[in-house]
Amino acid sequence: MTALLSDREIILQQIRDGLRPGQRRLADWQGGPLAVSAVPGSGKSTGMAAGAATAIARFGLHARQQLVLVTFTRSAAANLKAKVRRHLRALNLPQNSFVVQTLHGLALTIATRNPEISGISLDTTTLVSPNQGSRLMRAAVEQWIAASPALYQRLIEGRQFDGEEAERLRRQSVLRTEVLPDLAYTVVHEAKSSGLLPQNLAELAETFTQRLTDDQTDYSLLTVAAGLYERYQALLLQRSLIDYDDMILAALKTLEDEALRRLWQSRTFAIFEDEAQDSSPLQTQLLEILAVDPEQPQALPNLVRVGDPNQAINSTFTPADPVFFNQFCDRCAQLSVPGSALATIDQAGRSSAIIMTTANFVLRWVNQHSPLSGSETPFRPQDILPVPTNDPQPDANPAPLARGVVLKKPQDTVETVRQLARQVQALAAVDANLSFAVLVRENRQARFLREILEDPQQLGFDFAALNLRIYDVGQRDRKTQVPLEMLRLLQFIERPHSPDYLKATLRVLVDRQRVPTQDLNPLAIAPEQFLYPGPLDPPFEAEPARLARRYCTGLLRARLELPAYHLIPFFGSTLGYDQSELATADKLAARISQQTAEDSRLSAMIAVLQEIVSAEQFDAVEAEETESVYTRTGQLTIMTMHKAKGLDWDAVFLPFLHERQIPGTVWVPPQTEFLGDFTLAEVARAQIRAHTHSQLKQQPIPDVGSAWQQAAALKKAEEYRLLYVAITRAKRFLWLSAAQQAPFTWSKPDRLQAAEPCPVLPALSQALKAAAG
Repeated sequence: MTALLSDREIILQQIRDGLRPGQRRLADWQGGPLAVSAVPGSGKSTGMAAGAATAIARFGLHARQQLVLVTFTRSAAANLKAKVRRHLRALNLPQNSFVVQTLHGLALTIATRNPEISGISLDTTTLVSPNQGSRLMRAAVEQWIAASPALYQRLIEGRQFDGEEAERLRRQSVLRTEVLPDLAYTVVHEAKSSGLLPQNLAELAETFTQRLTDDQTDYSLLTVAAGLYERYQALLLQRSLIDYDDMILAALKTLEDEALRRLWQSRTFAIFEDEAQDSSPLQTQLLEILAVDPEQPQALPNLVRVGDPNQAINSTFTPADPVFFNQFCDRCAQLSVPGSALATIDQAGRSSAIIMTTANFVLRWVNQHSPLSGSETPFRPQDILPVPTNDPQPDANPAPLARGVVLKKPQDTVETVRQLARQVQALAAVDANLSFAVLVRENRQARFLREILEDPQQLGFDFAALNLRIYDVGQRDRKTQVPLEMLRLLQFIERPHSPDYLKATLRVLVDRQRVPTQDLNPLAIAPEQFLYPGPLDPPFEAEPARLARRYCTGLLRARLELPAYHLIPFFGSTLGYDQSELATADKLAARISQQTAEDSRLSAMIAVLQEIVSAEQFDAVEAEETESVYTRTGQLTIMTMHKAKGLDWDAVFLPFLHERQIPGTVWVPPQTEFLGDFTLAEVARAQIRAHTHSQLKQQPIPDVGSAWQQAAALKKAEEYRLLYVAITRAKRFLWLSAAQQAPFTWSKPDRLQAAEPCPVLPALSQALKAAAG
């Protein structure tokens, strides 16, 4: 026994010796709260695994008192679990002494083990799918409109309204299909993840008095939001459905019972949380409760939170906000404990020195030109530092390829792709086993780039001759939209006089770039006039509208001229599907044909397709699931910056870095301008967040104008963090560019105009030139 303990101590020391200074803080953890702010590429999962194994050994944990590790994705959970298990095998410790779960998985476990308290049972409750959720949001909107005619009329009237009937119908279409569903989605997730129930939001609306300027209208926005939220929750309850936020709420409800709370706390020795910058207030509350020792409830919780607030890139479309993790870091720094409860992992071995210098420059420049008010900055001041020469990571801080960092200013976007391709060609000639990635801000840029790379005439040479596979991740993702797109078109040809079905089909045609982007509401409000105008009907003179009509009437003719089982392949050709998407459409048609062998009516096809879309269980042809396919050598991966988080490549290319998108501005769609120079969803989000933040610092709920300004500032801050994430994906080579001419919108990539670069690029160019002498 003594020999076993001695061997274990030696192995623990070896584990610690293999860590960097910042990582060792995790291995040295003795209990209580610990905040770990880690820079990109610093190996935080390696540190977490070592810290977890060390804690299990130090405190003798077992199946009845476990260490709980929390991550945000299943792939991250699997990766972390494998690392901890390797350490435990070496230490000869029980594998059941820890558990790794996603945060929602942990919440669901707590809730379903106690259904009599939580109200959630796996036998009677189902998790709502994204498509089901969208339908429920639309249903909630329709119910709210019927129940709240006065508030709805106020929205229709907007800033001014002359009563003209066609304009009334257009505004109703915009509100029903765009504005109110967007508001409902935003408010439900923002409020629920902040712990606000519908009645709480309604009470907040009653106590909130807005200050309005002369050109603003009082829409009672929070009252509208509370009404939509209430309707959505009622629909979930009627159908025995829950969403992800309900899991957290149900777990918290369970833990309100003292006996159950003590039971779960006694089973949980400590919580180690990864990606803590992406936690919502409600999620944080759940972890803080579980991390408390039930025998010493007044003691500080055993809660270790690891994250990088500088990589918080989800707060504009999820309730996550880096401010909460930053505040946790600040509170830990002020605790009276031996040493400090705040650690920094600032040494990273991923990138060449010049790439780290570039990322650090961007961070400091943006903070100096912060779009945020007061002392708040987009980034936590934290430079990425190189590792020492004796670092255990193989090939840490690798030598750069070529100059390491290159900035380009091509004439236009086509020339951008040409220069990018020639740079890839030059690097591949030096080393054919490199990994390459092009990271873009949106998928339409990816499609534009791929089409030129695959066209030797436009590109100037045959890119295929490089023997580099082009892997467009967005193209793969688009294949998963095939069933939903087919459903939209079939519903339209069955009921062509439905404004909603017509608008949904027009949206598919726009998304697939069959027709130009335009306001679809005037086309959809009177389907018969649009599709088959009579001599007395107002004409649709614009060419985009006429083109949209030709496509729609062509779809209707196909219903009359083609057998039902030929419709889906025809629709795929009409939408311009590529070979893989056409194969997916054929597979879908074959499955529907099998399930409707005894009933070939169009309504039967639609019913089968609705079931497929609702279940979301149809696999696209040649779909690939593992993240490793993104970073293979001998491949040029094209993907969005958001999707690239957590990955890295030898060479990374960042084209189309224009001020219009990074940092960009919050955008008001032209069809909604009758409401004001803002969007209801963003104003409501800013007001709810201000209420949530006011619980930590005194902050009044902003009026419409101030809320819109806050939304704009937060978007700019996050866009700069997104650029930082993209930069730090590069290991040995980084290529950035902003063409002198670029499209105003990427739905029309051929319409070029003068474009300003992202503001940090000129400053970065000067800094790199000065450094080079």
